Amino acid sequence: MYVLLVASAFNSLTQRVHAELRDHGHRVAVELALPGVPLADAVLRHDPDLVLAPMLTTAIPEEVWSARTCLIVHPGPVGDRGPSSLDRAVQEQVTRWGVTVLQAGAEMDAGDVWATAECPVPPVGKSDLYRGEIADAALRAVLLAVERVASGTHTPVPQDPAAVRTRPYLRQEARRIDWEADSTDRVLRTLRAADSRPGVLDELLGGEWYLHGGHPEHRLRGRPGELLATRAGAVCRATADGAVWIPELRARRVPGEPAPVKLPAALALGDRLPPLREHPAPPPHADARGRTWADVRYREEGPVGFLSFAFPGGAMGTAQCRRLLEAYRAACARPTSVLVLGGGRDFFSNGIHLGIIEAAADPARESWDNINAMDDLVEAVLTTTDRLVVAALGGNAAAGGAMLALAADEVWCRAGVVLNPHYRLMGLHGSEYWTYTLPRRVGAAAADRLTTEALPVSAAGALRLGLVDRTVPCAPQAFAGETARLAAHLAALPAAQSRIAAKKALRERDEAVRPLASYREAELALMHRTFFDPAAPYHALRRAFVRKEAAAATPPHLTRPVPGRPGAAITSLAVHDGAPGAEGC
Repeated sequence: MYVLLVASAFNSLTQRVHAELRDHGHRVAVELALPGVPLADAVLRHDPDLVLAPMLTTAIPEEVWSARTCLIVHPGPVGDRGPSSLDRAVQEQVTRWGVTVLQAGAEMDAGDVWATAECPVPPVGKSDLYRGEIADAALRAVLLAVERVASGTHTPVPQDPAAVRTRPYLRQEARRIDWEADSTDRVLRTLRAADSRPGVLDELLGGEWYLHGGHPEHRLRGRPGELLATRAGAVCRATADGAVWIPELRARRVPGEPAPVKLPAALALGDRLPPLREHPAPPPHADARGRTWADVRYREEGPVGFLSFAFPGGAMGTAQCRRLLEAYRAACARPTSVLVLGGGRDFFSNGIHLGIIEAAADPARESWDNINAMDDLVEAVLTTTDRLVVAALGGNAAAGGAMLALAADEVWCRAGVVLNPHYRLMGLHGSEYWTYTLPRRVGAAAADRLTTEALPVSAAGALRLGLVDRTVPCAPQAFAGETARLAAHLAALPAAQSRIAAKKALRERDEAVRPLASYREAELALMHRTFFDPAAPYHALRRAFVRKEAAAATPPHLTRPVPGRPGAAITSLAVHDGAPGAEGC
């Protein structure tokens, strides 16, 4: 079928639906629902077989849904209605949730149901949950619904009015934290329910800020509401019975001013921040099972080392790259034969930190420092020749983060991961040695196509291309355990030592043909030219991205129908209706 995706933004779920529908043989295009742009005209121009809205914050016009089948993906179980479905699920600590694919109509979320799927709700932030368990459930439901539409024989099921639960938008008044009275558990639930958007509005040091993200602190204590310490850019704030680490803040917008940028909390507070003790986490190799929060951790299990990291939004600023490089070098000093890089359940990496760059006094210089810090990290991985390095992607990766993964000997990713191995949409050539690593994995022609088409790639598609070596079909919570099992097996293989010797010899041969330094020099020459040219599109594109400026039109590379994979079989999903976590309807 020809499926037109209608979305408020080309977000992670829309990207995954785009990639996986193509994997199943469908032609796919995207139109963004933008202010002042008639959606009905766009749908008429495409004339698709099906309109599907993976993430839509506005209503589909009546002239569209009355003329053709339009399906809405709602991140809630059947009967749940309202724009804050997932926020409430996290804040209320439900243990099971679901996704419903329903037909668009006059009333929001009230249409007939084409498919639904259930999922667990672990104690994680809303955005992490959305990219993990919710996205997995959404894809099961979407693929089943699309198959049912394609069959022409399925009749969707009306919703039972007795089971309907309509709940209003979760406003800031309902998210307010009472630092004097609220427990750490309550504060964390409130923060996690708003971690990416909209954040929790609060007063701090004479200003109004949106708080983003939260992690428990098990040792530090103080007067409720008091700032106690800093760590890796985060601030620690006392609750009624403990304390929490808050990684990021965003200033409240001032009318007439540009939208503020979400930043590491200590950086956002700037001169307002009183002298606080930097309270570092234990060294990454010291206490991997410690309860305190750390964004970089290391542990060992026999001959395998695990270096995990989790940076908000997958963005890696200059300081974060340098800290991770220091931890990587320490891990390489350990007596292991396999080193696993990553392994967390959310973002692997999205490359340089555009927010920090935008807020810098000299964005060009900060861009330059950040890309060099990323390159230093990638170079360290590429030149590790005394052990096997595995990049383990439990979550999505893009731009320089995707190229960081390619520096490893093997790339493993969870089956629900989406990769965006390109830089073009930010007006950049890119670095991270991609001109060496990407063609050697997929070939020159595929490398050119991936970086110019700038479309998302599913885990299955990446495996077919040779972009990754293994996909791991598991739930997000199970990825770390599955990675550990697979890494132990890799280390125990009789051929492991011979593989290490072979990679060392290959690196020496490649270096003799063309030194790594020459790839970096050529890439950085182009990046320097862009960074230090005030008229380069990169600066406006970066600003629009981090300040969430609305696009004027759907980017042309999305509006073009993209064919499905040639020869792809659309496997029937009906037999899976009774599988764990899936519910047919």
